[in-house]
Amino acid sequence: MAVAAHLCRVFAFFEIPSPEYHGRWSSVSPLFRKSRLSVRCSSGESPSSSTSSTAESDFDAKAFRHNLTRSKNYNRRGFGHKEETLQLMNREYTSDIIKTLKENGNEYTWGNVTVKLAEAYGFCWGVERAVQIAYEARKQFPTERIWITNDIIHNPTVNKRLAEMEVQNIPIKDGKKQFGVVEQGDVVILPAFGAAVEEMLTLSEKNVQIVDTTCPWVSKVWNIVDKQKKGEYTSIIHGKYAHEETIATASFAGTYVIVKDIKEKFKHAVSKGFDPDKDLVKVGIANQTTMLKGETEEIGKLVERTMMRKYGIENINNHFMSFNTICDATQERQDAVYKLVNEELDLMLVVGGWNSSNTSHLQEIAEDHGIPSYWIDSDERIGPGNRIFYKLKHGELVEKENWLPEGPIAIGVTSGASTPDKVVEDVLIKVFDIKREELLQREAVAA
Repeated sequence: MAVAAHLCRVFAFFEIPSPEYHGRWSSVSPLFRKSRLSVRCSSGESPSSSTSSTAESDFDAKAFRHNLTRSKNYNRRGFGHKEETLQLMNREYTSDIIKTLKENGNEYTWGNVTVKLAEAYGFCWGVERAVQIAYEARKQFPTERIWITNDIIHNPTVNKRLAEMEVQNIPIKDGKKQFGVVEQGDVVILPAFGAAVEEMLTLSEKNVQIVDTTCPWVSKVWNIVDKQKKGEYTSIIHGKYAHEETIATASFAGTYVIVKDIKEKFKHAVSKGFDPDKDLVKVGIANQTTMLKGETEEIGKLVERTMMRKYGIENINNHFMSFNTICDATQERQDAVYKLVNEELDLMLVVGGWNSSNTSHLQEIAEDHGIPSYWIDSDERIGPGNRIFYKLKHGELVEKENWLPEGPIAIGVTSGASTPDKVVEDVLIKVFDIKREELLQREAVAA
């Protein structure tokens, strides 16, 4: 069946405007305009560019991973160097400025700059664990070649540090990872986002040492979509189809639909084998752990209402399953920003990797509350002078002159779950320098 026809049937099923409505969006019901959903669908096929026997319906991905974790070449608990590596990370990533803020109720004034720090921010437990195990791997294997299937986390500072430790990314050519570079005796790290089943299978067959830093919150989602698969439910995954975590999650699902929003266009929307008439009879909700909880709930409620109307309230449990798999750390950081934007602020600084999903949602919250908000991944985006190069919630890159207002200012600060405190400190030092130069110039004029 043609892609367009598939799309129309999928969108029509959930009463979401099909691509045919794209030019007439304003005439659609406000409820569905607000939903702004787009989909990517598949039947047992990973959204990654590679294909494998793991896509076969009789392949039990969960059982394969279960057996892999018991292999002598597999490790996800570290190698006994935790205390030493945590001390090293503490030296590299902590901040005196953040320490001062925390000691003073998350608010402190330097010169004419008052900084208000979100109550929850920065490195989460899963990220710290992933980086610490990666550090351990280099100590345990000091001379071996170490590869990683993706960035360990979405933070350029940390990824650069691992590169300095000669942890190499698997090269990519024509959109495909070149696992041919990996040889027996090498070590391969699976990042915090996890890895697709196809990649794990490839590495298992190569008989290399696998160091798995996958966040337990991510593997929890894998268990959920596996449960939906075994119950013959189609998994509706709220996530970004090209995000490493969603790719990995989809590889554990059976039939699935990946939902984000209508702005993504539709060239990736439907893949081979999906049949809305057959595959939307039983559906389950899951999500990328870093999405906005409210958006996941909105999608779930929309689907649940549809299933109730189609099959009756009394039969809903036979046709719909829903789980909240938003990571606690993600939710805590979102809640903290919701609280912070109600403070008296002149602007917000959101610090985190530009490819970080959880950071993008922190920026989204600030923008949606009408506060001038600047999402940067490092202090290098500030300057020269009172200039900043930053990202908006939908990914647009913007440059602005004189972004810091004159006179005393109050700045709200938060950072994504992959962002070390030291990166935030470097950003704030740039801010202090700009404001100090402003005072010096004012004093010079007055003299």
